[in-house]
Amino acid sequence: MQILLVEDDRALARHIMSGVREAGHVVEHCSDGREALVKATCESYDAIILDRMLPTLDGLKVLAALRATDDATPVLILSALGDVDERVRGLRAGGDDYMAKPFAISELIARLESLARRNAPVAEPASLLRVGDLELDLAAHSVTRGGRRITLTLRELRILAYLARNAGRVVTRSMLLENVWDYNFDPQTNIIDQHISKLRQKIAQDHETNLIHTVRGVGYMMRAE
Repeated sequence: MQILLVEDDRALARHIMSGVREAGHVVEHCSDGREALVKATCESYDAIILDRMLPTLDGLKVLAALRATDDATPVLILSALGDVDERVRGLRAGGDDYMAKPFAISELIARLESLARRNAPVAEPASLLRVGDLELDLAAHSVTRGGRRITLTLRELRILAYLARNAGRVVTRSMLLENVWDYNFDPQTNIIDQHISKLRQKIAQDHETNLIHTVRGVGYMMRAE
């Protein structure tokens, strides 16, 4: 993540930056409100750590100015003002989270990462998948190979779609159980092998090329040979 830290306490800022960098993130620092507003509006960040009491411009005023421009960058307010009324004030001003000083750096980083995940764009899964001459139209629940329509059960369609989305990569039995059945079975169960066997027969009918390959002792891989 690219993080902007706005904190006028130099010693605390160094401590935060050290912890954030150790966690694998990039951090920039500024110590006053006006500079923070310029940086936040001119550059792109995954999250902002914002102190409340800052020189030149109060933290909540910085936040209000950002939100007035429809800037939705996640902001974690960091302040010595930790009573309930102040936390509510900060959140209502547009803060996404609020931590009172003193704090644990591990919790600060965990909260930042949570904010980034919460605000990350969610890609829509592709509804049309192709592997070799096999085509899956998930919106229409249709599967064809070489122009021939293949009739699958809903479970078989979900297995095939998961394999197609991961074409060229090994898919373990546990991955299929967790992502197709939505809960965990004993990975030693043969339910996967039974479904794959039936699916492979339907997909391979009238075709010399096999698309679903067994990776012995691991799982399966879908690829066009």
